[in-house]
Amino acid sequence: MTILTAMGVIGVLTFLLASLLLFASRKLHVEEDPRLDVVEAMLPHNNCGACGYPSCRLFAEALVAAAVLPGKCTVSSEAERDKIATFLHVEAGVEVKQVARLACAGGANVATKVAHYRGAATCGAAAQVAGGGKGCWWGCLGLGDCERVCDFDAIVMNDHDLPVVDEDKCTACGDCIEACPKDLFSLQRVDHHLWVPCKNLEEGDWIRGYCEVACTACGRCAVDAPGHLITMQNNLPVIDYTKGRDSVGDRGSRVAIERCPTGAIVWIDDSGEITKGAASKKIVRHSMLPEGPS
Repeated sequence: MTILTAMGVIGVLTFLLASLLLFASRKLHVEEDPRLDVVEAMLPHNNCGACGYPSCRLFAEALVAAAVLPGKCTVSSEAERDKIATFLHVEAGVEVKQVARLACAGGANVATKVAHYRGAATCGAAAQVAGGGKGCWWGCLGLGDCERVCDFDAIVMNDHDLPVVDEDKCTACGDCIEACPKDLFSLQRVDHHLWVPCKNLEEGDWIRGYCEVACTACGRCAVDAPGHLITMQNNLPVIDYTKGRDSVGDRGSRVAIERCPTGAIVWIDDSGEITKGAASKKIVRHSMLPEGPS
């Protein structure tokens, strides 16, 4: 009899809880905007986070709620953004695309190693052993952690063990930033044409013995740049992109690269082509520099 009573009580409680859940489901149900699935289908489904939202679904919700404009998705093409804007009857909006850029040009053909690293073939592991063995403490270790974490095939290692970013494929997801133990990657607007591919904090020509393209902190770029566009901080030129129009049409900022003796400050045009100044030493070596003693 006790067992039957217990079973009855459990049955009643189960019924009551099920009824309560059913009532709550109907009472608290929120109708989903039918446009949501349509807008999500128009998005690239990269879930890269470049728009500021962790997934395309959440970005679609923000679009339908009119919290953002389609232009915030810089991965989509202009035609795709216009299509979403037309569907939602809003302006497309304009957002300048961001891409990952590497603050190092010291490939194996121009930068020396002072020690030979043996161990797990990752930059993260190598950096734990005396900084990785590169002559320049701040330089890229060239073991490709950034290439491996990039889900969009936007990074490839070149013949000199240096990462090259394909700006057309880059979604500004930031995975390479987290993967690099030397903190060499950062997200930059594509209309930031002046760029310093170096993070060496030492001063003087002696550093060229370790890396032929390193910044020597000579300060010529800061002197030549108009309107205090560039200042020297910790022996490196720092570009203030809020000053003036740093664009192809503004030749005044491009003049900053011309007297750099090592090409440690460059001009990146709209196609992604990199130009060094007239005074920069031309690098023609294609072989790896010899390593120092291990």
